[in-house]
Order: sequence, then structure tokens, then C-alpha cells
Amino acid sequence: MPEGHSVHRIALQFERDFVGHRVAASSPQGRFAEGAAEIDGLTLVEARAVGKQMFLRFENDLWLRIHLGIYGAWDFFGTVSPITSESEALGSMGAPRLRRAVRMAETENTKDVDLESFPPPPVGAVRVRLMTDATVADLRGPTACEVIGADQVATVLARLGPDPVTDNTPEAEDRFVASIRTKPTPVGLLLMDQSIVSGIGNVYRAELLFRARLNPHTPGKNVSEDQVRALWRDWVYLLDIGIRTGMMLTMDGQTPEVEAAARLNRSDRYWVYKREGLPCRVCSTHIVMELMASRKLYWCPNDQA
Repeated sequence: MPEGHSVHRIALQFERDFVGHRVAASSPQGRFAEGAAEIDGLTLVEARAVGKQMFLRFENDLWLRIHLGIYGAWDFFGTVSPITSESEALGSMGAPRLRRAVRMAETENTKDVDLESFPPPPVGAVRVRLMTDATVADLRGPTACEVIGADQVATVLARLGPDPVTDNTPEAEDRFVASIRTKPTPVGLLLMDQSIVSGIGNVYRAELLFRARLNPHTPGKNVSEDQVRALWRDWVYLLDIGIRTGMMLTMDGQTPEVEAAARLNRSDRYWVYKREGLPCRVCSTHIVMELMASRKLYWCPNDQA
């Protein structure tokens, strides 16, 4: 499932190439025909991400709310601008040019394509297509895709915990600390609760807890205030790296060789995620995988004892 950094990058892509432009909206698949008709021909005025949810605001104060869920993805074709200077250096987006295709979901994939015509014909089950004169964005497989008003947007946002990108204030940190430390629920579950903190999914949950050397089964109320504040600040730090690079890079402080390998290969990026049965990178104890509330949890039973 795409985590917070991915959704923020998608919102940034819309900000670069769609905001300020009149947008043609359609539903090639047909399942979103009525919603597409509501925003067809309107100018996009804002792209915003909060946690795993993205909101595109059109004129007339109509909002397109998207939650990618497990299988959702956006495909961009045509002029696809770089998001950050670092991402351009890493080659994840490249310089603005035509005949470029970018898939943005849990991970990103960029390639040059030989488009015989623009726009390219939709391929597969495209729920909604948004198009300017130069760029096309096709959405596939979302959990949620709806046109709503400002009041409904406010209702959705009120249910979400703080997102450091949109609210990295002392008050947001205090809210996070209070939410964790007043509950008997295991901290490994609390970090996945989007009403407590927005954007953390399975990967960041496992990596944050290992970096903090916290046992995921520790009740939130038993985690010290200093530890909870450190979790928040580490989430701020890792989320910024993810947005800048397009990767969940959690093994910082490594040698240049290790860092280079991590950027090239996902299996080299993590301390514990998807490393069950392999030796811990710190203590050599075998990493454990278990189910916690039906989601896979990875941790080191020694370093996180």
C-alpha cells in the first residue's frame, strides 16, 4: 500500500503539471462517469495530500478525494516535471519532456515511451483520466474516488491524525504524544491508526519501531514521553527523505557503498521490513514476522526486546 511519502509526491506532481490548468476529466472504465462529468472542464486550483489521502480542489469548490488503498496507482504521460532536484539527480523523475511515462504508487517507475499520438489511448481499467494540453494522469484501482464539497473534506480531515508535512507544529506533536500515551493498545497498532498519525503504513511502522528499539507489543501508555516524541521526530525525518527521494530510505548513517546499494535495491533499504528469517543487521538475531491485526509485522526480538 502506498504510504505517506508516495501520496505527497503524487500531490506534488499534480501541483507541478496540473494546478492552474483547465482539466478534461473522463472515466474510460465507466465506473466514475458521473463524478468525472462534475469536474470536466474545470481548472484545478490546489493539490493536497494528508497522510494516505489526496485532495484535488477544482474551481467552484469541488474536490476530488482519492485513497489509493492497496492496489491504486497513478500513471502520468506526456510532460512530467521533476518533483525535486534530488529526485532528478536520482533519475526517478527526469527533466521535463514529452514522451515520458511515470507510474506513481507504492514505488515509482519512469520510462521513455514512444507515443504515436497524444493523448495515448487508455489501457486497462482506468477509473478516471485527468488531462491538460500537455499531461495525462490515469488512475487505476483506488479504494476511494469521489467528488465532494468543502464540508465533506473537512469531515474527512477531522478524522485524521496529524501529518508532519501539513502540520509539523508543537501542538501536532503534543496531540500525537497524548494519543499514544493514553491508550493500552500496543504501539505497533497505534502507529498504523490513521486517526492517531497520518501516513504511516507497514514499512514505516516496522522501521520506526526498530530505529527506536521499541517492542511493538508495548502498550502505548507504557512508552515514555521522550520515546513517543522521538518517534514523532523520526517520522518527520524519514517522511522528508521519502518525499525528496521517492524511496523509503530508513538505513541512514551507512557507508557510501551500503547507501548506494539501498538506492538501487529495495531489499537493501530496510532494517527489518520483509527480512523475516534473516539475521538482524545489528545483532544477527533472526528477524521475526508475525500478524498483528491481520497485517504483517517485522521486528527483532533481541534489539526490540
